Amino acid sequence: MTADLVKAMVLGIVEGLTEFLPVSSTGHLLLIGHFFGFSDDEFGKTFVVLIQLGAILAILSVYFVRLWVIAIGMFTDSAKFRFVVGVVIAFLPAAVIGALAHGFIKGVLFNAWVICFTLIVGGAVLLWVDGLALKPRYHDATRFSLPMYFTIGVFQCLAMIPGVSRSGATIVSAMLLGADKRSAAEFSFFLAIPTMAGAFAYDLYQNYALMSYDNTVLIALGFATSFIAGWIVVRTFLGYVSRHGFALFAWWRLIVGLLGLMGLAVWG
Repeated sequence: MTADLVKAMVLGIVEGLTEFLPVSSTGHLLLIGHFFGFSDDEFGKTFVVLIQLGAILAILSVYFVRLWVIAIGMFTDSAKFRFVVGVVIAFLPAAVIGALAHGFIKGVLFNAWVICFTLIVGGAVLLWVDGLALKPRYHDATRFSLPMYFTIGVFQCLAMIPGVSRSGATIVSAMLLGADKRSAAEFSFFLAIPTMAGAFAYDLYQNYALMSYDNTVLIALGFATSFIAGWIVVRTFLGYVSRHGFALFAWWRLIVGLLGLMGLAVWG
């Protein structure tokens, strides 16, 4: 049990550090869990999803005042109401496809080989987009057009393939549609709230029988460490990408993907 506690703490830290970066938190968790021997059974796969709640609360704690202002003003301020509608529109594609394809995603796509290949491909795409001479038209995540919100939500569905990265898919699509780096990254934060909360609730409902006392302790520890790490990332990420872009994360993806393939070839 002590070894499992250490693994849960490490995986929680990894979740918090990678959830809001365009590197695929699920991909990292499943890859590390695979070599830990922690994510190949049903509980291991469920653990990866459930500890995301800590990262959700990290966003809520950092953006609480701003979200509260939007919530209480959405029925009197048309701009705030439109933004809430935009988030819902962006969330719906993932909600529908995630519910319909849940079994296939966890049964087939939660695979270490798939993760390594998608990490590499995603890293190449991120390098390409980061090097484009884009001319942003949007500098505020709350003022994208409604069709743009929906299109970002469609692209987010690609992240159901572990290794693609939910934040990576939303950031890249937002930038290609006219958002600057900061607003693209910030909208990925806002969209994460319903998306991750929905995935958490659905997976908990599907796997409630796995919630023994020991498993609940592991999830609670992973949740706590993901909250702390996620809070740090949310507080620092926007400033970093505004100044330096995404090249660091692209190269990280390429290195991890290649090392993962080497590890799978040697150790299986």
